Amino acid sequence: MAERTRSAAAPLVVTLVGAGMAWAGSQGGVSVGGLPVFAIAIATAYLVQWVAFVPAYLLRTEKYFDLTGSFTYVAVMTLAVALSQARDARSLLLLALVIIWAGRLGPFLFRRVRRAGKDDRFDGIKHSFVRFLTTWTLQGLWVSLTLAAALGAVTAAEKPPIDALAVLGAMTWAIGFGIEAVADAQKSRFRSDPANKGAFVSSGLWSRSRHPNYFGEIVLWTGVALIALPVLEGWRLLTLVSPLFVYLLLTRVSGVPLLERKADATWGGQEDYEAYKRATPVLVPRLRRPGR
Repeated sequence: MAERTRSAAAPLVVTLVGAGMAWAGSQGGVSVGGLPVFAIAIATAYLVQWVAFVPAYLLRTEKYFDLTGSFTYVAVMTLAVALSQARDARSLLLLALVIIWAGRLGPFLFRRVRRAGKDDRFDGIKHSFVRFLTTWTLQGLWVSLTLAAALGAVTAAEKPPIDALAVLGAMTWAIGFGIEAVADAQKSRFRSDPANKGAFVSSGLWSRSRHPNYFGEIVLWTGVALIALPVLEGWRLLTLVSPLFVYLLLTRVSGVPLLERKADATWGGQEDYEAYKRATPVLVPRLRRPGR
């Protein structure tokens, strides 16, 4: 009974965390009709997930989960920029970076799930109303916390001119985006070759890191936080949790731990895989190849 109660309360807890971020990010920000634009953006992130959850649960499908997430990033940022009083260069830069990132990653993940026929992360979830709803609600929180710094900058009442830190942030984002995109392309190309069926990828960037795509993801959101930093103050500084949240999520919760367990279950004990694990860092890529 206690476990069921905790499960039923999970969507509410996740929503309350988002509400807390909405309050902090709204301090000193612009409003429309008496409502803070930052809070409107966070509410929109959750609302999109709940609307999408309905047909997903009725059809017991997770195929549009990642695509919905990417759409939400774009929709929320576009709404925030549209509702803000001043559309400065920093806001437009942040909007462009989010659109480019989501426009690549969303379709990429959707095509991957469609080829596989399913996303096995959802096998034990999509038939449970509460657990599936919690997962969609968590995506609302994921979008909210990941975008928090960018939203804080876009919805700020005071917007200083674009500066050197914004340039540094844009360069950092570009490096992270490039690493993520190249790593995804290399892995997709490897898996599409019938000769590699049942094998693990250990070439290209994957010879330098076991999860280079996640490393790139963390780096690019760090770049977004750097661009936003000069605009943030007071309670709005809490929105800088964005890159830390991405790091913790990917390295402690849903990314690296799940894939490492899956890889160990598939190739664990094989000499070549064990040698690869010993020689290759989990996240931060090695600059030199082994033996050099």
